[in-house]
This record gives sequence, structure tokens and C-alpha cells, in this order.
Amino acid sequence: MKAPMARDRKLPWLPGETPLMLAPMQGLTNRALRSLLIEWVRPDVVFTEFMRVNPVAAKKRLAPGDLREISPSEDGVPLVVQLIGHGRDSLVSAAQAAQDAGAVHINLNMGCPYGRMTSGLTGGAMLKRPDLLEEIIPALREAIDGTFSVKLRAGYEEPQEIFSLLPLFETADVDFLVLHPRTVRQAYSGHADHAVTAEVVKRTGIPVIANGDIRSSAGGLRVLKETGAAGLMLGRGAIGDPMLFQRLRGQAAADPECRERQAMLHRYLSDLLPRYCDLFCGDAQVLGKIKGIVSNVEDMELEKELKQLKRSKTLQAFRAAVEGLA
Repeated sequence: MKAPMARDRKLPWLPGETPLMLAPMQGLTNRALRSLLIEWVRPDVVFTEFMRVNPVAAKKRLAPGDLREISPSEDGVPLVVQLIGHGRDSLVSAAQAAQDAGAVHINLNMGCPYGRMTSGLTGGAMLKRPDLLEEIIPALREAIDGTFSVKLRAGYEEPQEIFSLLPLFETADVDFLVLHPRTVRQAYSGHADHAVTAEVVKRTGIPVIANGDIRSSAGGLRVLKETGAAGLMLGRGAIGDPMLFQRLRGQAAADPECRERQAMLHRYLSDLLPRYCDLFCGDAQVLGKIKGIVSNVEDMELEKELKQLKRSKTLQAFRAAVEGLA
């Protein structure tokens, strides 16, 4: 059955809004962190961590734990389920399984530079084979009743590669794109070239969400102004400073003083720790996971405190370091 036309599908944000989205980040944007950010700053849209598609087991395309994560929304905030995998048939059946589990919004990961290689190309490596995308993208669109979006890099080798893919996305009726304007080869080196984002916005009528190197309210607002993007996706910048959502909305100080940043970090880690203790098993796993959060905090004035957190050998020592921030 043909997928409904775009006008019949509701985007995960309201008309006229400029959505601020929480990026899908493997190992970081788990349900504990998402719940905290929804409680604190309420992103307009949240994404799951990417869900790996099993290319072999047709009846178990998605892991049971991933299926339990799926829902239309979390505390009223639209939840986008991101899939990573390869092969038309496996991706289509995974999308159907996600829908059966309650997904309303489904995203295909075509941007991760570190997708595990199996017998096929996944994540950003999919950009190496545009011919395969000509089969995969329309098949996913036909299978997905709700919104279907793609998160991708500007290209595999060259940042101009995306322009040759825009007609495919338009013909297939993709609902929106999330663009990180680096190449896959670059990984996270260099910088995100949002001049590419601006050119993509000019060349397509598909809403484009800008992603990459947005670490301050000034930087985010500049990207919106210079690109004309429909919205922003915040990744490492928001993990390191959850209040970035509110700073961009003008509801928190754009450049808070050191004491305010330190107080925010204390509250952030204090609120997150019990959620991580509920989600993860054992002190060692909790400590490793929460240190992953700390590694995304960039603050030269809190360098001493951050080092102490990162060097903590036990969860008890980490807790003591967090209390030292108060």
C-alpha cells in the first residue's frame, strides 16, 4: 500500500515552530538522560540511540530491549526511533517491527562514521553506494506510515555528494533531513561546514535540520540565520550543557558566569546519578557511563573539577567529587 502523502503526516513538531532536537548519540542519549532533559528543558523532539537492525534473523530484526524503548513520545515529547543497518528487506522489516511496537516517527542513520561493518554498509558508509539507496529509501517510505526522516553526512568523501541525493529524497517523499555537514571520512575532525547546510536548504523543499558543532546559543542562532534551516539538532553541546536548549530559546543566560555553570553541573550530575543507578548494572558500569557525560563538558574555568570527576576510580569517589561542586 502506498505511503500517505506528506501533507497527511504530522511532523514531530508543530507548524511554525523552529524545533530544537536532542541528537541520537550511542551510549549517551539513553532513556535516563532523555527523561532528565525532558524534565529540565523539554527538547521539542528526542531521538533514541540508534537501534541496530539484525540482517539475519527476520523475526528478530530489533533487539527486545530496543523494542521496549519504542513509543510515540516520552512524557509528551515526540520520540523518533533511529535505525541503523543495511539491506532493503532487513531495514523494511525492522521499520515494520518498530511501527508494530508503537513508533510514529522513524529515522534512518546514514551519518555515523563508526557503524559496525558486517556483510553490508551501515551508517555513513551507506553513502558509498547511492545505487543501493535508490532501492532502500523508496521501500522504507512505502513501509512507514508515520514520518520517515534521514540523518546523514554531506558525503562520504566529498561534501558535495549530498546534492546528487536530494532528488531521490524528494521523489521518495522523505519528511525531513538532519544534516551534519562533514564527510564520513572526516569523522569529527575539522569543522561542520554549515555553508553546505545553507546550500542544501536552498536546493530542496524538504525541511532540513542543522546538526554539528552547535555548542553555544550564539553559534546556534547564527546557524539558523545563515542557513535558513527548519531547526537545530543538539548533540555534544547539549550533553555538556543541558541548558543550551533554554539558552537558545532566550530563557536562560546566554553566557552564564562560572559559579552558575558550576551549580548547573552539580545539579545535572546529582539528578542523573540515581537515574543511571536504576538503568545500569553495578557501580563500574554506572561510573563508566556517567564519565561519558562528563567527557562532553567543555569548560576551561572548571578544568580542575572536571579532571577530578574524570579521574574518580570508584562511584563513591565520583559522588564526593560531585558534592564538591556544591
